[in-house]
Amino acid sequence: MVELRESTIIDAPIDAVWRVLRDFNGHERWHPAIAASEIEHGDPVDAVGSVRHFRLADGSELREQLLSLSDRDFRLSYCLLEAPLPLMGYVATIALKPVTDGDATFWEWRCSFQPPAHRRAELVQLVRDGIYRAGFVALRRLLQRDPLASETDARPKTVRPRVAGAAIVSPSPQALDPEAAASGSAHRTRAVVVEAYGGPEVLRLRDIALPPLAPREVRLRHTAIGVNFIDVYCRRGDFDLMSLPGVPGMEAAGIVEAVGADVADIAVGDRVAYACAPVGAYAERRNMSPGLLVHLSDDIDDDLAAAGLLKGVTASFLLHDVFAVRQGHVVLIHAAAGGVGQLLVQWAHHLGAIVVAAVSTSDKARIAERLGADHVVIYSQGDFAAAVLRITDGRGADVVYDAVGKDSVAGSLTALATRGHLVSFGQASGPVGDLDIGRFSSKSITVSRPNYAHYADTPDKLAPHVQRFFAALRRGALVVAAPRRYPLAQAAEAHRDLESRRTTGSLVLTA
Repeated sequence: MVELRESTIIDAPIDAVWRVLRDFNGHERWHPAIAASEIEHGDPVDAVGSVRHFRLADGSELREQLLSLSDRDFRLSYCLLEAPLPLMGYVATIALKPVTDGDATFWEWRCSFQPPAHRRAELVQLVRDGIYRAGFVALRRLLQRDPLASETDARPKTVRPRVAGAAIVSPSPQALDPEAAASGSAHRTRAVVVEAYGGPEVLRLRDIALPPLAPREVRLRHTAIGVNFIDVYCRRGDFDLMSLPGVPGMEAAGIVEAVGADVADIAVGDRVAYACAPVGAYAERRNMSPGLLVHLSDDIDDDLAAAGLLKGVTASFLLHDVFAVRQGHVVLIHAAAGGVGQLLVQWAHHLGAIVVAAVSTSDKARIAERLGADHVVIYSQGDFAAAVLRITDGRGADVVYDAVGKDSVAGSLTALATRGHLVSFGQASGPVGDLDIGRFSSKSITVSRPNYAHYADTPDKLAPHVQRFFAALRRGALVVAAPRRYPLAQAAEAHRDLESRRTTGSLVLTA
């Protein structure tokens, strides 16, 4: 049984806060998760036993029943009757107390429920962040706008990023126009700016304006910034993730320097990391939504988080969601000595798979062997597809993880077993081009091209992968080697080394 307890201080009198919360049908006015609400059978909103029917912002529906309500104690409790998620036995209590020093209110929101074991972390974070903490922020904003909590619709509006193709495109997180400094921002930062798509030479260090901190943002001082192939794709214009001029980068670790007025769950000095859109990590400082941040425990240092979080999340969904690797599967992993490749080799080995690692040099072959690869194929020493078929007595691989692209895709298809699955998750050598889908029928092949954003673009999607990755690190199933470090000013050199395959493992920029 999970017991979850969250609390906050609302800078408003207890009567004003209670006036909003006691309305069992009032969540749609202030909570961002609720699109519509009605009390069934026309019962009064404060009648014990009444049932409210919610339609959530994502279109799903749920029903909750009021179990108790006390105006004297400023307390109510309710239970979940129906929901799209397995929150079995969910019972919650809202309780208010006046703060003795000042005219403010202490609000505690607690619950208990029984989740499936394999979804425990996911559901705890969903309730904590998506319901309780989001509710704290939303009610605080409502009362700041309308201290009497009138009947007008003061529900906070959510600004969503525009969508281009299959990827999320957000406005540039930095004010890249130097004249923007005159518009009111007193903060500036050094950042690597791309003004035109192209080679590594377009990465230029500049001094730019940092926008004023919004109420629901935090300002980070980066200590380590991850360098990934997705940054290369953004720089070249392959992906619609970065508008020009823009700052690339989707992964970093750092320290919280400042918090907005409506941020309740992150404090100045907290160590955090992220691995997600919007881009903008190649900077000394940036503003971020707190919902995208992961708190770092003492056993996860900044370099490890910046070097491994995005790659660890990627490896998690590739091995568990895109194709569920099981004991005995034959797994071919391209670029096995690279950042994601090293994690795939270790994790697939830990899952009991027969791992075939494909690498470009003998030195990289030794790395793959140390990480647990059962067989290693060196591209320059023969046909890797023929080697896989020979290793498997002609059967082929159950799944191929291919981040190389154009130079390897034909061989990857050949190396697959009947009903094998090609996971094309990168294009280091260039796009794979058009594939003849008719050829797939000869072995009933399936091909997928997963997009990171579709597996980790929201806190509830990201959390299970982060928890899975950190758990694998803690039990020793995964080891992330110390990354190669470059100063922020040498981002172009880091990209050249990454693209030329002169590196193994992970790269980070130090701000």
